Amino acid sequence: MNRKIVSTPDAPAAIGTYSQAVQAGSTVYLSGQIGLDPLTMQMVDGIDAQIVRVFDNLKAVAAAAGGSLNDVVKFNIYLTDLANFSKVNEVMAKYLSEPYPARAAVGVKELPRGALVEADAVLVLG
Repeated sequence: MNRKIVSTPDAPAAIGTYSQAVQAGSTVYLSGQIGLDPLTMQMVDGIDAQIVRVFDNLKAVAAAAGGSLNDVVKFNIYLTDLANFSKVNEVMAKYLSEPYPARAAVGVKELPRGALVEADAVLVLG
């Protein structure tokens, strides 16, 4: 099976040894996104802004792959404070329509660059 690297300037450039996304067949694996502004590569301030930025970044990578967030079959959400999970739900409702994808939420001690939230996704095209 051929792999295709997906990349867009509309999401933060990779800051490590990974790609923004990799497509294998009709499945696209989106790397974790944190609240980095793709233009400045600086973290946006506060949990609310970071959650929105994470989903904007994922949306941009999904679009670069030829899909949308409504093509996502699984999200993984990582939070440094699980008390913010209801905020994630509120934001996700603005980006997705039913039927909703599968999802996991995990509390973590810390995230790269001091982020408060990170999310990755798997989407299926077509």
